[in-house]
Amino acid sequence: MDAVRLIAAGRHALAQSGAAWDIVGEAWQAQALAQGIGSWLAVTGPPELRSEARGLGEAGGRGCGVLDRAALRGEGYAPDLPPRAAQLTEVTDARQALLGLQALLGEVGIALVGVACGTDDEGLYWQCIESIDAADESSDRVRAILRRMTVRERGSASGVA
Repeated sequence: MDAVRLIAAGRHALAQSGAAWDIVGEAWQAQALAQGIGSWLAVTGPPELRSEARGLGEAGGRGCGVLDRAALRGEGYAPDLPPRAAQLTEVTDARQALLGLQALLGEVGIALVGVACGTDDEGLYWQCIESIDAADESSDRVRAILRRMTVRERGSASGVA
């Protein structure tokens, strides 16, 4: 499935999530998608974007690990379903995928702030804080790739290689 469709599915699932741990699970899904898209672009994207794309894949992987470590500590659970990102088969429009991923990560951060502010469970609170930090790091990586894409496109438009 194309990255843009998976991102839309993730945004919809996040919007439909009501329970705190469902929101945390959707944060994990978003990080898995960041990992998948970053890894995809690191292999198939333009050479000048591959370093930043690899960084996005690594940041997404660390974001997934945040929830996995919490489950091992007995603070919540790791999602029992495979990540939506496992369905990723192509990134047909890298810019649209990255813009959508950036929006999803922003929405994840906002939702996690809401959960963190509304819980009395210290484990859930810290899980949210760690997940917010991970989403922010992934979002920073997306921004760096988008910036590099813009510079590349401007250079191509002006005839500079």
